[in-house]
Amino acid sequence: MSLFDNLGGMLSKAISNHPGGLGGLMSDAFSQFGGLDGVVTKLNDAGLGSRVNSWLGRGENQPITPDEIRSALSNEYLVSLAQKLGVPTDQVANILAQHLPVAVDQASPDGTIRTP
Repeated sequence: MSLFDNLGGMLSKAISNHPGGLGGLMSDAFSQFGGLDGVVTKLNDAGLGSRVNSWLGRGENQPITPDEIRSALSNEYLVSLAQKLGVPTDQVANILAQHLPVAVDQASPDGTIRTP
């Protein structure tokens, strides 16, 4: 089993064990930063607004890269998120790039993020 399979399993288990699913897990992980709204604001402030806005409401979610995540969020922020998500620090940006668009999309069916 590869490292990515292990990470995927760890995150899948955390998602399935969280009462709010993916959106709830991400919201809890971002709680000290203002929840999903807080991370969306940080990404918007980093110039990624058009991409982030595609995650809100309906329509296709534009992707974000791990490098864009690293650039937009401080190392301290990423270390804290890795600890809260229970994943290795060097992989948290990859995981966020893969799952954050879906989490924001699921939490904002009408274009506004709902807190689970």
